[in-house]
Amino acid sequence: MPMRLSFLVILAALAALAGCAAAPAPAPAPPAAGALVIAHRGHSAERPEHTLEAYRVAIALGADMVEPDLVMTRDGMLVARHENEIGGTTDVGERPEFASRRTTRTIDGAPVTGWFTEDFTLAELKTLRARERIPQLRPTDHDGRYEVPTWEEIVALVAEAAEREGRTIGLVPEIKHGSYFASIGLPMEDALLDAIQAHPYTRRAPVWIQSFEVANLRALRARLGPARGNVRLLQLLGAPDGRPWDAASAGRDLTYGAMATPAGLREVAGYADGIGPPSRLVIPLDADGALGAPTALVRDAHAAGLLVMPYTFRPENAFLPPALAAGGPPQARNPEGSVAEIRAHLDAGIDGFFSDDVALGRQAVDGRFEE
Repeated sequence: MPMRLSFLVILAALAALAGCAAAPAPAPAPPAAGALVIAHRGHSAERPEHTLEAYRVAIALGADMVEPDLVMTRDGMLVARHENEIGGTTDVGERPEFASRRTTRTIDGAPVTGWFTEDFTLAELKTLRARERIPQLRPTDHDGRYEVPTWEEIVALVAEAAEREGRTIGLVPEIKHGSYFASIGLPMEDALLDAIQAHPYTRRAPVWIQSFEVANLRALRARLGPARGNVRLLQLLGAPDGRPWDAASAGRDLTYGAMATPAGLREVAGYADGIGPPSRLVIPLDADGALGAPTALVRDAHAAGLLVMPYTFRPENAFLPPALAAGGPPQARNPEGSVAEIRAHLDAGIDGFFSDDVALGRQAVDGRFEE
């Protein structure tokens, strides 16, 4: 039997683990024989993130799932951008016809200045071209080549690739700033569910909807029924002292740290199927900048019936634990250090992970079981 299990076999193992949420005091399930490699915004280590090209390369490199962050246009279309402010990820700042649209908005309690997707129609956004978000660390030779993609275009790309390659490729859309968009009359949750239902591929392929907020995931859980059993929910966690914006704006004293406790995880399991924590909540760094001992988070989450899919593994020195970084400048790539970091988390029992470099994520998973 090949050491790399098929995506469907892995998914079945993960589904069995998620299903234990309803059982009383479930015992921790053993980690799956493989973990899902989720292309974080596509193959964003080498292509401008959230472009069809980034997703296409990620799939070709073997991503099990691709992740689009979703925001809304003025005319109610779901598009993929890291944020609704697009000054840093498109050429909008160089377009004189849009200069007057530069403004300041309060997003999740903080002032942000720039250009916002909700001020553009889809047709206007399609005239812009994507660019590298962190040019000081990553190549810019693909700047100006690609459009801002819609959710429908991403699904069509994934569906065609799945048929061509003869394998299932999942999608992990993130609802960005859900309560903000709802407050300006552009709620995304129903629009996303309708879009999932509208395409034959997303009516059957694995789709994990994720959010840093809580109320929208609870509402989605209420709407999802047996007919949408392929759609699961992922509660994202931020820094321990951070708070979900919808809870903070409602005056609730809820922190991500509290959500990561055994009691908090049992609460999350009442509406979500998994958690997406920062990788440092799984394995913190010690005083020397090396990976320390794993925390109890994976064990506690599994005991609550939740899958664990941490973010984000990146290959550049700037993002690696200091003890794993290679010599050279911050932008230098260190494949060995990145693979070592991912494998330490695999050994800690994670069920999947978000990676900017799909090839290294694939190497970490496949090579781990072949050695």
